[in-house]
Amino acid sequence: MKVWDVEEVRRFLEVAKESHYYMVYFIALTTGMRQGEILGLSWNDINFDDGVIHVRQTLSKDGKKIIPSTKTASGTRSIAMPDELIIALKQHKISQGKHRLQLGPLYQDMNLVNSSEKGTPINASNLRRNFSIFIKKANVKKIRFHDLRHTHATLLLKQGVHPKIVSERLGHADTRITLDRYSHLLPNMQKDTAREFGKMLFGQSSQLSDQNQLKESPLLYVTNW
Repeated sequence: MKVWDVEEVRRFLEVAKESHYYMVYFIALTTGMRQGEILGLSWNDINFDDGVIHVRQTLSKDGKKIIPSTKTASGTRSIAMPDELIIALKQHKISQGKHRLQLGPLYQDMNLVNSSEKGTPINASNLRRNFSIFIKKANVKKIRFHDLRHTHATLLLKQGVHPKIVSERLGHADTRITLDRYSHLLPNMQKDTAREFGKMLFGQSSQLSDQNQLKESPLLYVTNW
């Protein structure tokens, strides 16, 4: 599993703005949705009023049909969107509408959020090729498209989001799946949690590294042997 850090995500998205598949990447990084879920996403499943994406269907692996269900029962879920994604989707819908009018009868309107220029489902091979191109342009480390999902989960966990929330966003059947998959993060998260707890409780901005610092802390009792 390879993931990007925050700086790499920002760098990639900035460069990928010129790509036809920009919204695909944006959704992947801000929701953790699977590739098939993103490519099969319908405008009917986006609730702008509540700021939620309802994941209800997916694009088949061969890219030829929309399957009215998700990979697993737990995959059918609702994902809260950040404000930035809501704004981007609204702008994308307007642009898509203008393009549809320009193409007229040549446009096959399947009501997909992400589609080819003719309105049909996006070809996964074309998406992968485009992804590789913009990875090089952004000068970020090479990862798979599926690793965008891992990147989303990793950034949330590092931010201190509860694993149950992360699990729900990813559509995992059980929180244990999330914990097992991202267990490599736990040691550092434990250290960060302990450090932040110390700051909160004792008001120390730096670690108490020696006996003199400990004695100076008004909240700590140090035994002199």
